[in-house]
Amino acid sequence: MTQDEELSRYMYQIEQYKEQLNQLDMQSQYLQAALMDYNKAKLTLENLKKTDKDLEILLPIGGGTFIDASAKKSSKVLVDIGSGLVSEKNYDDAIKKIDERVKNLEKTQEKLAQMIEQIQQEATNISTKAQQIMSEQNKK
Repeated sequence: MTQDEELSRYMYQIEQYKEQLNQLDMQSQYLQAALMDYNKAKLTLENLKKTDKDLEILLPIGGGTFIDASAKKSSKVLVDIGSGLVSEKNYDDAIKKIDERVKNLEKTQEKLAQMIEQIQQEATNISTKAQQIMSEQNKK
């Protein structure tokens, strides 16, 4: 393989690594948003659990739009269990379910971070090799 072919191959690999890193970064952002959403839900449940009366609340309806609503004291929480199904739980069980989901998301995020680090190391190694070839070509 000639140096030009090898350099082209390295440049192609670097571009592939960039694409992979962009995809992984998007997944990481999605996971971060989901973690924030679950943590917000947990905090809301913990605060609602402490109240013993009906509350006036702002209900988000999407698009940054809210309506005034009242939340009656309830011992039931409906939790999404997948496929459009919900399960009725008490506050403590709902909070435990959220904690499980947060833990799973955090594990996934750790794996993603490891993948990102590995790809960055590989891209750095390839980049170093490409730079060596280019400097050799410039010496000629």
